[in-house]
Amino acid sequence: MEKQRLLVVVRHAKAEQFAASDVERVLSERGRDDGRALGKWLAGAGVVPDVAYVSYAARTRETWDVLASGAGWDLAPQIDGALYGTDEAGVLELVHSTPDDASTVIVVGHNPTMAMLVQLLDDGEGQASGAIELGSFPTSAAAVFAVDGTWDDVVPVGCRLLAFQVGRG
Repeated sequence: MEKQRLLVVVRHAKAEQFAASDVERVLSERGRDDGRALGKWLAGAGVVPDVAYVSYAARTRETWDVLASGAGWDLAPQIDGALYGTDEAGVLELVHSTPDDASTVIVVGHNPTMAMLVQLLDDGEGQASGAIELGSFPTSAAAVFAVDGTWDDVVPVGCRLLAFQVGRG
């Protein structure tokens, strides 16, 4: 039997409303505080990522920075341009490409994709199942899923939702 893995799905923290382009929007002060708070919570929950996939947008890269700072992680993320505009299938494709030796993966992306992905993955059997309202996945939210098997086993209705947290600083 394969070891249990963790998949953590994170929506970026609160961003400024305006910038020269959407991809250039940076975090607000509240977003930086919330992201650090979420990082502290994840570290307290024992989450230590081996791989982090982060959208190339400024707000997701900055979310990773404050998340990692709050958690005390020293992991260079893999910045992925496709995460900015992909759908749930695109995120699953990325997760499926994860090396077998990785035990914990974090994906930092955007709504509506992150919200839809969380609903898609939940098998309804986890201790946090039902904690996330359909269509709602606020900024600085994290869903922690247990994955039994390989990264290829991350499929719709195939993961247990262990925890859900919204970071608020």
